[in-house]
Amino acid sequence: MQSSKIAGIGYYVPKNVYTNDDLSRFMETNDEWIQERTGIKERRFADRLGETTTTMGVEAAKIAIERAGITAQDVDFIIFATLSPDYYFPGCGVLLQREMKMKEIGALDVRNQCSGFLYALSIADQFIKTGMYKNILVVGSEKHSFAMDFETRSRNVSVIFGDGAGAVVLQPTQKEGQGILSTHLHSDGADAEILAMFYPGAAANKWLPEKPGYPEQELGGLFMTTEQLESGAVLPYMDGPAVFKKAVVKFPEVIKEALAANNLTPQDIDMLVPHQANLRISQYVQQLLGLKDEQVFNNIQKYGNTTAASVPIALCEAWEAGKIKEGDLVCLAAFGSGFTWASALIRW
Repeated sequence: MQSSKIAGIGYYVPKNVYTNDDLSRFMETNDEWIQERTGIKERRFADRLGETTTTMGVEAAKIAIERAGITAQDVDFIIFATLSPDYYFPGCGVLLQREMKMKEIGALDVRNQCSGFLYALSIADQFIKTGMYKNILVVGSEKHSFAMDFETRSRNVSVIFGDGAGAVVLQPTQKEGQGILSTHLHSDGADAEILAMFYPGAAANKWLPEKPGYPEQELGGLFMTTEQLESGAVLPYMDGPAVFKKAVVKFPEVIKEALAANNLTPQDIDMLVPHQANLRISQYVQQLLGLKDEQVFNNIQKYGNTTAASVPIALCEAWEAGKIKEGDLVCLAAFGSGFTWASALIRW
């Protein structure tokens, strides 16, 4: 069975930079408070109108496709990971296919939040290995800024997230030992509600009976109500400390799983690219695994948490900076809402 390799990679971040001090114009916060808790100094926000999750994904995809030495017409499958799609449905995959004028190829949308890109990469890897496709475009893109609440009540969430997109082109390789060595995917929904956006949705208070109710009528009225909008129930919710406690366990666990599956140790890693959830989490994992600063790449300081886009953005930046070279062992890892977590080990 052939292996799959990353043949091209690209990323795109919006031009609009918002520093921590900029956010203090909208809510009670400050640079010291945000940096101490997250490590974030600034983030990018997409243009309020016109720039979307799909359009950012297109820009990242253009770069990845060019670097892979192919054209958009050569792509034979799309996997698009995001939690902030342009529409509730259809997904961004078909919108990207339309925007890039691709052939009538398959488009799969992945909703695994922060782990979305690694889940998508794992799916693409299986398609390549079986010979079903030869040029798969994998995209992670997010436009968080359009749905966040920039008031003091939501500062624990809204100061963390940013917008951006990353993309890779996966192709088969016959070179022994090159490409994706293994991927590892996990989930546990026991505490799904401690990091979630509950509305709009079709749960009808099945899981959250204490949340705002619905109008008394025979049909309809379950998807979104005026009360939910007015109460703020439609805003993203996160229990930050609880998420942190889970992440610092599952991050190193899934990295060690990948290494063990390939008879390797943390010292064999040339570059660890963690999902940019929180700089404190990355630093804790680095310390736990005994990795040096030059073995871990972080850019959350500049972009905040771009969830599904964070791994490909960071991976691309590390590669462009010359920190990842041919033959290097690269480990990718992510943990996010669901909860889902994942890792991938790649021989570059």
